[in-house]
Order: sequence, then structure tokens, then C-alpha cells
Amino acid sequence: MAHIDYFFTPISPWTYLAGTRLEEIARRHGASITYKPCDLMSLFDRTGGTRPDARHPNRQAYRSQELTRWAAHLGLPLTLKPAFFPTNPAPASYAIIAAQAARDKGASGDLGALVHGFTRAVWAEEANIADDDVIRAGLAASGFDPDLADKGLFIGAETYTRNLEEAVERGAFGSPFYIVRDTDERFWGQDRLDLLDAHLGRL
Repeated sequence: MAHIDYFFTPISPWTYLAGTRLEEIARRHGASITYKPCDLMSLFDRTGGTRPDARHPNRQAYRSQELTRWAAHLGLPLTLKPAFFPTNPAPASYAIIAAQAARDKGASGDLGALVHGFTRAVWAEEANIADDDVIRAGLAASGFDPDLADKGLFIGAETYTRNLEEAVERGAFGSPFYIVRDTDERFWGQDRLDLLDAHLGRL
């Protein structure tokens, strides 16, 4: 069975535009997913990227056009300048890490829905995913215990740091970034999901 390591940040608009297509692809091919939220700004710094607010105006303008085009193409609502962007992605990332650990121990819940719910909160709902109430609501809506927002914070912080180190070591440099563990095939961006789908179909 193929396994996908999924590196991302819950404040990325491109992660939002990925929707739940990764989960649909994984189900179709019987693949499993490990969710690895990490500090995207530090990942940019360490892999030669440029933080969005430091990019040339030409690049920023094109990014806005691409986001608008892709949102329309995918039928997803998107606010180009949301009220809570940027915000601290760590608290929501810790909640995702805690939810994954809980699910690994047999708890119910939909991790794909949780990730998409947090990204949708930023880019379509004008909500602050650094806020405890928003995090708890996201956990509950995706079938997890909302008290996970307050559990395992130390382990969450450690895992969040490890995820960044692993992303650098394994060749990731943006969000969303998908690595098929069995083949080391890497796919950067929600617009590469069709290629990931085709790759898994050949395994």
C-alpha cells in the first residue's frame, strides 16, 4: 500500500484550494496519508524561497490573479485579503498533530476535513485559526474531541519542529507538498494532484 507524507501549513491558500482531493485520491488507490504541518515561513527561509510579503510586486500581482482563477475553476469561495492572514499557524497545526495521534489510537474523526476546515476558516470564513474557540469548533466539526485543542501541546510543538526538519531533509520547499514515501516521488502544489493520482495508478 502506498503512503503519502503531506507537508503543509493550514494558512496557505494553495492548501485550501487543494480541498479534500488528496483524500479522494488516496481512497481511490488504497493509499494512506501522514499529515505533517510545518512552519512554512521557516521552510521558505531554509530552501531559497521568498516570503510572500517580500516578493516583487509583479509576483504578488500574479499570485492574486492565479488564486482568483483557481478558486473560480474549483468552485471554492476565496477572499484575497482575509481578515486574519497572516496569523500564527502553530496552534491549529498542534491540533492537527493531536488529532492524528488520537486517530492512530483508534479515535474517530476526519483529518482531511479538519485540515480543509482550518484553511477554509482563513480563506473563506474570515476566522482566526490561532483562536482557541475556532480550533475547538474545527475539531468538533470534523468529528474529533474539541478538548484536543488543549492536549499534547508539548508533543505538538516537538512534532511541528521535527516536521520542518524532515521537510528540508526530504526535498520539500512549499505548501502543499506531497511525497510518496515508497518511491520518493515529490509533488508541489494543488495543481499537481492529478499527477500524483496518475503516479499512484502506476504503482
